[in-house]
Amino acid sequence: MNPTKINWTTAGLFSLSANDNILINNNISMCVDISLLNKRRISMAEKKDNVSAKFKDNVFCMLYADKANLLDLYNALNNSSYKNVDDLQVTTLNGGSYMKYKNDASFLLSMNLYMFEQQSSKNPNMPLRFLHYVSDVMRQIFSNSTLHRRSMLKIPVPHFITFYNGKEKWIEKEEIIKLSDMFEEYTDNPEMELKVRVININDDADILNKCKTLRDYMTFVEKTRYKTDVEDKDVKTAVTEAIDECVEENILVDFFEKHREEVVEVSIYDYDEEEVRMVVARDMAEEMAEEMAEEMAVELAEKNELISKIKLVIKKVKKEKSVALIADELEEEESDIKPVYDAVIRSAPEYNVDDIIKELQEIDLGTMTPIDGLNYLYKLQNQLKNRWQ
Repeated sequence: MNPTKINWTTAGLFSLSANDNILINNNISMCVDISLLNKRRISMAEKKDNVSAKFKDNVFCMLYADKANLLDLYNALNNSSYKNVDDLQVTTLNGGSYMKYKNDASFLLSMNLYMFEQQSSKNPNMPLRFLHYVSDVMRQIFSNSTLHRRSMLKIPVPHFITFYNGKEKWIEKEEIIKLSDMFEEYTDNPEMELKVRVININDDADILNKCKTLRDYMTFVEKTRYKTDVEDKDVKTAVTEAIDECVEENILVDFFEKHREEVVEVSIYDYDEEEVRMVVARDMAEEMAEEMAEEMAVELAEKNELISKIKLVIKKVKKEKSVALIADELEEEESDIKPVYDAVIRSAPEYNVDDIIKELQEIDLGTMTPIDGLNYLYKLQNQLKNRWQ
């Protein structure tokens, strides 16, 4: 038996030839109803959020929750030498009940808004992510009532920086990616723009020589990677040993002494993120396939029952039996048989089962608006008129 391709209609039904069989197993080929997939995507997204909720912070977030470390990174980016951490106002989104988003780090300094994100995977959608983040931060700074003033507000100059330390090839050293790159249609003069400075902090990136905390962070990352990728150690062991070595080498000593257990916990997710995502995605896909198979089996049984009924009615119509007699012989209510009977009569002399099924799907007057019902009756009237001519 060969697998049959199922084409789902917008009504959630599928088109199935009367002579076809379907194989519901791992080899099934199908084009799925968009609404069905959307329901599955919502379910998958909810489960993914549940998994991610346990790991709201990564090591980068934890490290740069400290104002002194933020100021260190700011000075490295701007070749400056600010010393007073009290001048820095943290605006990092914490994902609380009234805010939808959580970002890695952001702060205000001298009417400049800096937003930092650390990425261990390639993500060309960072401009759109930052657009979400900066909108929430601006809402924090400027209430809705202030937007209606007659005088012009002065807002901080935004700066968006992504620090990339993934193993996948993406940015060589440094590159600007723009929101307009994501537009469906190219425009020479976009009416809205957002530029993100992406800095590759792997290897011997220049900024590592200017920012000790970032260099120390990457030392920890490289130690962990070496232990997992080269020495083939599990993530927990690798992270634990990397922390011990860093402390011995006077790297982020205070940070690791304060956050040791938390660093181990978040790193298990942070450094094995792709594998975690693949496992979660695979589990969700398997569950989605099982649920879809069950629904398809129910629909298939109903469709096969309808096909069998249509074929029986066709045979009896060819013998010129009335709808009442057919209903009696099939032990069905006449009201249930009549739509099938009428569709069979209209399909003569070809009696194409697929066409009859299609018409029966369309004839569900119970779901039609009055206008749709009248239009359908008008179509039937024309079909009958053409047949009688």
